[in-house]
Amino acid sequence: MSIKPAPERKPDEGQGPFQKLFIQGATLIDGTGAPPRGPVSILIEENKIKDVINGMGQPPADAEISEANGMYVMPGFVDTHAHIGGVSQGTPAEYVYKLWMAHGVTTIREPGSGNGVDWTLTEKERSAKNEIVAPRISAYIRPGMWENGPIQTPEEARKFVHWAGMKGADGFKLSSSDPDVMAALIDEANKRELGSMAHLQQTHVTRAHVLDTARMGLGAMEHWYGLPESLFDDRIVQNYPADYDYNNEYDRFSQAGRLWKQAAAPGSNKWNEVMNELLSLDFTLSPTLAIYEATRDVMRAQEEEWHEKYTLPSLWEFFQPDPANHGSFFFDWTTADEVAWKENYKLWMAFLNEYKNRGGRVTTGSDSGFIYKLYGFGYIRELELLQESGFHPLEVIQSATMKGAEILSKEHNIPMKFGIIRPNMLADLVLVEENPLHNLKTLYGTGTIKLNLETNTVERVGGVKYTIKDGIVYDAKELLSDVEQIVKDAERVVI
Repeated sequence: MSIKPAPERKPDEGQGPFQKLFIQGATLIDGTGAPPRGPVSILIEENKIKDVINGMGQPPADAEISEANGMYVMPGFVDTHAHIGGVSQGTPAEYVYKLWMAHGVTTIREPGSGNGVDWTLTEKERSAKNEIVAPRISAYIRPGMWENGPIQTPEEARKFVHWAGMKGADGFKLSSSDPDVMAALIDEANKRELGSMAHLQQTHVTRAHVLDTARMGLGAMEHWYGLPESLFDDRIVQNYPADYDYNNEYDRFSQAGRLWKQAAAPGSNKWNEVMNELLSLDFTLSPTLAIYEATRDVMRAQEEEWHEKYTLPSLWEFFQPDPANHGSFFFDWTTADEVAWKENYKLWMAFLNEYKNRGGRVTTGSDSGFIYKLYGFGYIRELELLQESGFHPLEVIQSATMKGAEILSKEHNIPMKFGIIRPNMLADLVLVEENPLHNLKTLYGTGTIKLNLETNTVERVGGVKYTIKDGIVYDAKELLSDVEQIVKDAERVVI
């Protein structure tokens, strides 16, 4: 079963694209890691950036003018791990898309296309034509999502890749294939310039860990499963308790929180050997730090301020502790589990920061829709956690924009079309009224509190002001208002 597709974009949803749009007087954060500069003015013609001008500039006589004095402008954000909801969560596509767009996410990579291949490819096409209010969609599918069933041989893997490419898929999400099957699929995908990403399941990492798959030509690692195993220097198997059961979600996640301490220490020979080889292979890390954050403080995740207004009742129910739901494993979560996960994060973050410092590509993926993480809001939390890892805020924005666009273009062997603010790039932009480099919390749809120094009163500020995709200007606050109404309507049905 699939969730409800997005409705057609209404005439009052977004303005443009304009023949010419002149954004005047903003401070530019261009996505490359360069320091801010301003004021600048940006000339957009239909769906592309035509020019970036220092100063206020002189708008063309026939241009629509958008005054952006005091605002900050960034490239549209790229979420490299973004599920478009699911039947179990009860999340219609409109709800998910508008939460993303309200937080500046203009491009997503859909890992697995869980609503079905044809469903996802249709939504991808509708988004590309801007028939719906939605980010640009890069559709990655799982092996075996065709009428011929599971992929069990290298020959079947190559046939599947050919079939998926002809259908219009952009790449593949791998998890538990046998190594020879995985190698064939990755090889064929690379030959056909299709992407590959992997969430390596613990049931298979003894046969193929992250470094093994990177050597096969895998494009990107999701989460971190298989990376600590690549760093083992005194064992080859995780130290599982005797009564461990992978199908028990508590066992799975509680023991995952004790895994990084079993790997080689930061700065050790093994640590450096693995990192050096991953760097040489131009391998991409998409860590999805936010999705597991509840493991180190479950009450914080349960009480995030946006749940009351923006989380659907069905999604909130899905989040509740329940052995039957994926990621709902907090039915006997202990202080010791949280302490272990806090230590886990320190080591994981140390690897990410060093990988970035040594030239590696780290992107931002949210994996929202599970474990109390809400679409859009979870993405902004991912940015905060990268800063906690040691990233400068400019490096965080770089990961959220240029680095995400870079991996998508690299895997398809095409020039980057978005991700930085430059002439000839697609007009995907985010405009905000607060300085995100000072406080990333201002990017949340609910904003954050700040002292007004003139009045000596505490105010709530922030939230994205405008999200621009393909030159179409969306009022982010209106998108959030639409989401709030969807939640209210769902509450009426529940009552």
